Amino acid sequence: MKDNPKYWRNDAYAKVTGKAKYTDDIKQYDMLYGVPVYSDFVHAKILDIKTEKAQQATGVVRVLTCKDVPGTNRYGQIIKDFRIFADDKIRYNGDVVALIVASSRELALEASRLVEVTAEEISPVLDAEEAMKNEVFVHENHGTNVINHHKIRRGNVEEGFKQSDIIIEEKFETQFVEHAYMETEAAVCTLRQDGVMEVYGSMQHPFSTRRFVAAVLGVDLSEVEVIGTPMGGGFGGKDDTAAIICARAALAAKITGKPVKISYRRDWSVRESYKRHPYKVYYKMGLSRDGKINAVRCKIIADGGAYCSVTPWVTWRSTVQCCGPYVVDNVHCDTYGVYTNNVVTGAMRGFGSPQMNFVIESVMEIAASKLKISSIGLRKKNVVRQNSTTITGQVLNNHIVSMEQVLDTLIENFDYFNKYRKCSFGKSDSDELYGVGLAMCYRGMSIGAEGVDFNSAIINVQKDGSVLLETGIHENGQGAESAMILCLSGELGIPKEKIRYRRPSTSTIPDGGTTVASRGTLLGTSAVVNAAKILKEKITDVIGNILNSGADKNLIFKDGKILGIDGKSITFEEAISVMYEKRVYPYSFGVFTPPMIDWNEETGQGNPYFTYVYGAQAIELIVNKKTGKVKLLNAVAVHDVGKEINPGMLRGQFYGGMAMGIGYGLFEKIKIKNGRIENLNLTSYHVPRSVDLPEMKALIVENNDPTSTSGAKGIGEPANELMAPAVANAIYNATGIRYYKLPVMFEGDKNIKDSVNKK
Repeated sequence: MKDNPKYWRNDAYAKVTGKAKYTDDIKQYDMLYGVPVYSDFVHAKILDIKTEKAQQATGVVRVLTCKDVPGTNRYGQIIKDFRIFADDKIRYNGDVVALIVASSRELALEASRLVEVTAEEISPVLDAEEAMKNEVFVHENHGTNVINHHKIRRGNVEEGFKQSDIIIEEKFETQFVEHAYMETEAAVCTLRQDGVMEVYGSMQHPFSTRRFVAAVLGVDLSEVEVIGTPMGGGFGGKDDTAAIICARAALAAKITGKPVKISYRRDWSVRESYKRHPYKVYYKMGLSRDGKINAVRCKIIADGGAYCSVTPWVTWRSTVQCCGPYVVDNVHCDTYGVYTNNVVTGAMRGFGSPQMNFVIESVMEIAASKLKISSIGLRKKNVVRQNSTTITGQVLNNHIVSMEQVLDTLIENFDYFNKYRKCSFGKSDSDELYGVGLAMCYRGMSIGAEGVDFNSAIINVQKDGSVLLETGIHENGQGAESAMILCLSGELGIPKEKIRYRRPSTSTIPDGGTTVASRGTLLGTSAVVNAAKILKEKITDVIGNILNSGADKNLIFKDGKILGIDGKSITFEEAISVMYEKRVYPYSFGVFTPPMIDWNEETGQGNPYFTYVYGAQAIELIVNKKTGKVKLLNAVAVHDVGKEINPGMLRGQFYGGMAMGIGYGLFEKIKIKNGRIENLNLTSYHVPRSVDLPEMKALIVENNDPTSTSGAKGIGEPANELMAPAVANAIYNATGIRYYKLPVMFEGDKNIKDSVNKK
């Protein structure tokens, strides 16, 4: 079957035929298996952990606890408060107290039931807002339950409210959400003969895993080599937890001297891994009668769970984008990440934006209704445009600000105004209530001023003209490898089949940062372009005279050939052969570092991101007022992607993101009772099925981004951020009922049915 270049992926054949080798597929001689041991406590002081019975069980080689860690037992990208094994306290129900290492997983599982934990219970801290004033601390040495406090201070908020004709003041709440990746966490570790710990795992950032493994083992970074395997999904969830599981497997491998595999069951994964942050948001907006937003006051409280993880980074994004894609001169925002004894929260697709987009886009609809004006008109009145100044004082002048272009494209292709006129607003002679809703956003690309952004690429051309490509970006399953191959194919003018992407090892390429924040394609392809430019300069220097180009360096690389100015050409393979003959190695190393950005943490002013992506989404649906069932009909998403590289993968990101956003808005929720998760598997935690989804259409706007050498922007997270508010707005336009909590259908259809019937 011939490839369709629009939908080509370098890993497609291996995955659809079952030949892709995931971590759990790795088998090694004399391999041992690790099983985690949990306790039933939520918050407790550990008095004793008895492992003797487990140690004597059949097949058990070793039982590991915190006492067996030769290096550090602490981990954290920001605050080192995670424990590889619980030591002084149990801080949430997912804390691991021991690891059973046995000859089989089944025997390890049996032995895990024999570990006895004696502890003194402490009253759990389960509400983030209460935890801020609670004298019971999750981490005593921290002295408070507040993890971080971010601010925006711009203009004079009180004066802005005085100048306003209407005030909107509401409270919103969102929920814990599970990543629900198909492949659970897994690691395989082997102590090689050269003394290097070799780590294979399903992870988003091999380099942070290497740092933690080395720290736990008490060895240098050079004594640990981490190799990421194909991933069955991550969505931000395979960073901290993945590193900790790899560290446990590495510790077991070092102590036993044998290969060790840890492969998580679904209930272990749900219990231990971090979730999307639930938010409480107090939001106040003042507007003039003509719709101009004069002021916003906002208080955001994020439940960080038992450990810090990346809560400060997630909540920072929520802070700097707390007013959405709108110009507001007077802003006062306080955002708090807070420790509780709930499950840990951290990075998840959207990274602090989905929660705030639900709030902002709901408030815009509420304001339009109160002002009796069109919500589209209200948005356009306040939207960011070219050279606008954001709430952080950043002037948007270094890229094309396409928010209005994106919105207009959505309105036209969705036929929004005609559909809006048909909305029921709670009044219908039939049982079916019809509604449409939309939402829009802008999103700062990559990590921003809270982190360090860079990436590198290595191009290594073999004697036969085939190419090995390697970058510091790790493939999460989204198709980043394919995007970089296609990018290099275009730069060198050679068939994509001639390029092989080498899955990066921490021993062969510099750290390119974690594959999160929609940065993979943007930074990955930009580094590839820079490396390709260096390689082409090398090739030109060697073969320029052959093509009679003289001082002209502008050779054309196309269709497997290199052409000079007079039309004379040489094949790419011939050019490489000449380079080897002249002992000029066709190898290049390219780096991409985004433009500098700056930030003042005290005032919340500065340039938080070097560029932005703009998006808008709309959905139409029907609510059955007798049953409360919501039927999704059609959804359209429009995003400015900078430059399209692979149409198929791009649309896959759109559709996957939209589906995840629908689940977030309608029914996904981790149920927690007294600190314990109740829905520990995918039979009780419901994700959208194909029958739950609408017909979806993805439209792109292309404005090449000048801040990246490839012109591309990321789309993985923007695609995920807007369906929840669009659905909530559509349900309002169908029923006349505004929902201030997500998900709106958590108790099946009961929420909506009861609300409609009370109206």
